[in-house]
Amino acid sequence: MVNILEGISFKECKVLPSFFQNHSNEFHSLRLLDLTKASPNMVENFIQNQNLNNLRWLCLRECMIQKLPNNLLNCSHLQVLHLTKCYGLQMFFDILNQGHNMLICVDMKELSPSFSKLNALLELNLLGCSTLQELPTSIGQLTALQNLDLSECFSLKELPTSIGQLSALQNLHLNDCRSLRELPTYIGQLNALQNLDLNDCSNLQELPTSIGQLSALQNLHLNDCFNLQELPTSIGQLTALQNLHLNDCFNLQELPTSIGQLTALQNLDLNYCSSLQELPTSIGQLSALQNLHLNCCSSLQKLPTSIGQLSALQNLYLNDCSSLQELPTSIGQLNGLQNLELSSCSSLQELPTSIGQLSALKNLCLICCSNLQKLPTSIGQLSALENLELSSCLNLQKLPTSIAQLSALQKLRLNNFSSLQELPTSIGQLSALQNLELLSCSNLQELPTSIHQLSAL
Repeated sequence: MVNILEGISFKECKVLPSFFQNHSNEFHSLRLLDLTKASPNMVENFIQNQNLNNLRWLCLRECMIQKLPNNLLNCSHLQVLHLTKCYGLQMFFDILNQGHNMLICVDMKELSPSFSKLNALLELNLLGCSTLQELPTSIGQLTALQNLDLSECFSLKELPTSIGQLSALQNLHLNDCRSLRELPTYIGQLNALQNLDLNDCSNLQELPTSIGQLSALQNLHLNDCFNLQELPTSIGQLTALQNLHLNDCFNLQELPTSIGQLTALQNLDLNYCSSLQELPTSIGQLSALQNLHLNCCSSLQKLPTSIGQLSALQNLYLNDCSSLQELPTSIGQLNGLQNLELSSCSSLQELPTSIGQLSALKNLCLICCSNLQKLPTSIGQLSALENLELSSCLNLQKLPTSIAQLSALQKLRLNNFSSLQELPTSIGQLSALQNLELLSCSNLQELPTSIHQLSAL
């Protein structure tokens, strides 16, 4: 049994069990070894006394070791080495064999330049190395590297220019690198880069113009980059970009006109961009855009007429856009729109008649639109509408009779509708209605007799 054992976990073990002491150097088939939080003596005793030639995966996460056992030099097939949160570890790269394909996780102040000898390395994971201040220039020699994770390296102030030499790099994670102020121009040389994560880089002030050279980039994450004030015009050159996330970039005042060139863009997240006053007209050129998030863009006063050209748009979120006064008539051209959310748009007084043309619309949310005074009669044309939410629309006095035409409507929420005095008699025609909410409708005196016709309620 010992000779065919492929995986062992000694997680949180302090002492090596007697069975393993009595069968030392017999685990020739061992491929997976988990020593998470094991004591230093436990790590030393097991690794040093075993033949681990076939070991592929070794986890030493949160082990309080100061050095790696010398016997690791014999693990010629080791591919993955986890050293995350090994805070007492002084040095490790210098004892590793050359040419290993390893994922390395460690918390250190600096990396030995000799780690560049691991020229077959595919993944380098330094997540949570909060004291790491810089990367050696020699990192550019890791030409096989596909994934580099520097997340939560709070002390990292800059990247070496040699990072542009990582020709195979596909994923670069820099989220929560709070001290990072800029990216080197040479980052534009990463022709294979598909994912660039800069979330929570709160000191990042700008992106280099060279970012437009990332021809393979599919995902760009810039959430919570508080100091980012603008995007370079070159961003329009990212023809492969599918997802652009700018959530909580509250100092971002405008988007470059070139954003309309992102013909592959499917998701644009601008939630909490509270300084953004308008969208460029060119946004209508985003022919692949499916999701547009504009929640809490409190300075946004209007949408461009060109928004009606977004033929692939399925979801439009405008919740808490408190300065938004109206929707353009062209919104009725969004034939694929399924979800339209306008909750807490306190300056919105009415909806355009063209809203009735949204033939695919399933959900319309208007909660807390305190200045909304009426709904257009055309709302009855929303043949696919399943959910209509009008709670806390304090100035909306009545529902149009045409609401009875909403043959697919399943849920109607009218809570805290203090100005509502009556429901239209035609409400009984809502044959698909399953839920009707009328909580805190203090002026509603009676329900129409047609209410008994709601057979699905």
